[in-house]
Amino acid sequence: MKNILFIVSLLSFFTSLAQQPELKTVEHVDVARYAGMWYEIASFPQRFQKGCHCTTAEYTLSDKGFIIVENRCNRDSIKGMQSYIKGKAFVQPNTGNAKLKVQFFFPFRAKYWIIDLADDYSYAVVSHPGRNYLWILSRTPKMDDAVYNSITNRLQQNGFDLSRLQKTVQQCP
Repeated sequence: MKNILFIVSLLSFFTSLAQQPELKTVEHVDVARYAGMWYEIASFPQRFQKGCHCTTAEYTLSDKGFIIVENRCNRDSIKGMQSYIKGKAFVQPNTGNAKLKVQFFFPFRAKYWIIDLADDYSYAVVSHPGRNYLWILSRTPKMDDAVYNSITNRLQQNGFDLSRLQKTVQQCP
């Protein structure tokens, strides 16, 4: 009986994947304009971000052709101990700089796709082709509700399960 339930679950999972439209990235990203500080506005909670508040990501262009990624958050409260991790991001060729691979632990690299980006680079939305990861980022710690709602409407149209989306606490000291 357990085997049958497992098989039914697998079939259901793969059927749902087949029904989702292919995830598309933005056409082009100016990496120099994308560099800088970003504040996490909302995300699909991930184990490695458990208890995070005041989450930021900072991207710096290196002279070696990759992007330095520095992620920070305060653990368990807005005044909690700061957690920090540094990694590298590598632009995938022929993707308009919209598909990257991020590496925090050698040799593992994760897909980092920029799927929505404001013309003025005031916000960005990052995901993975399987839609299991999602981050809504802003240049400021607070995002206008109309902008946020517009983003989430597009995400829903693109097959994201928004019941998983959680806003990030950014009222930081």
